[in-house]
Amino acid sequence: MANVLQQPEVDVDTMTEEARRLAFQQRADHERQKQALNLQRENILSQRTSHPARRTALEAALAQIEAQIEALQ
Repeated sequence: MANVLQQPEVDVDTMTEEARRLAFQQRADHERQKQALNLQRENILSQRTSHPARRTALEAALAQIEAQIEALQ
């Protein structure tokens, strides 16, 4: 997934309509990414397994997803 750059808050009143639309689109994309990652995280957490290799794979996937979520914060 692409890294999201943190941008300072902008005065919406001074933005052009195009800039407002772009900012809204970027926020919506960012929120969709977070939501998808959180759904993946919940899916992994809901899986139960006694197989050690599967458990290791789930733990690795969970760590990767949590790192991506943290990067989006």
